[in-house]
Amino acid sequence: MNIPFPSRGQVEFTRNSYPPGTRIVLNSMNDPYAPVESGTRGTVRYVDDAGQLGVAWDNGRSLSLIPGVDSFRKLTQQEIAQEQGMRMEEMKL
Repeated sequence: MNIPFPSRGQVEFTRNSYPPGTRIVLNSMNDPYAPVESGTRGTVRYVDDAGQLGVAWDNGRSLSLIPGVDSFRKLTQQEIAQEQGMRMEEMKL
């Protein structure tokens, strides 16, 4: 698969859209060898010079996403609040 290298402007747009710490959920990944399962959540760690998102997945994996190839979205504020609520409950146990 030949993916065109993004322009500097496209990379900067991606960096501004997905700053480190952004929580995302994977819809689907176009990686036949080592895909992350759909529905897996993760945290953006960086956007590299090729515009790929370096993600620390909640399942312990680290695998980058390619915008325009892989399908993903940011978690909503409600989803983030639910996650934080679950973490608080876990800390009380």
